[in-house]
Order: sequence, then C-alpha cells, then structure tokens
Amino acid sequence: DRLLDDDDIGPFFDDIEMARIVDHQTKFISSLMGGPASYTDDQIEKMHARLSVTHAHFDRLQDILRETLADHGIERADVDAIAASFEDRRGRVVG
Repeated sequence: DRLLDDDDIGPFFDDIEMARIVDHQTKFISSLMGGPASYTDDQIEKMHARLSVTHAHFDRLQDILRETLADHGIERADVDAIAASFEDRRGRVVG
C-alpha cells in the first residue's frame, strides 16, 4: 500500500494487476533475504529497464522498504542487511 500511495513511486504500478505486484514484491523481498525465491541480476535489470527509475526513486523505495520492515517488527540489524542487499542492486534497477 505504501508503494501504491506514494506520489513518486505509485505511478510505476498504475495499470498493473495487484496480484502481480504482490507476487513480484514478495519474491523480490524474499530474494533480498536470501531466498527461497531469487532473481538474477539480469532478471532484475530486464524487469526495470523500461521504467526509467531514477536514483531519487530508488532512494524512496529504500525508505519505504525500511519503514515497512521496521513496522512489521524486523530487527534493525536485519533491516540494515536487507537494505544493503537492496542497495547492491541499485545499478540493476536505476535506468
């Protein structure tokens, strides 16, 4: 919901079926946490290539990720590790 409600990030998800968003995000977060789902760097790059994601968008996505994980009781060290894994993929997501 935070992604969809965000003025800068929400438009990336316009006209995409909600079930598809949830599935994609669940698998992506799972991959950031070490699996079992995983995406290769090539898959991540291909999925985001047409979106023109900027560094500012990526920063906002990372903020939302951190907020959401913290609100669900994830320990700070784990949030930091997941955010670092997300950061490692910046070059694959940012256009």
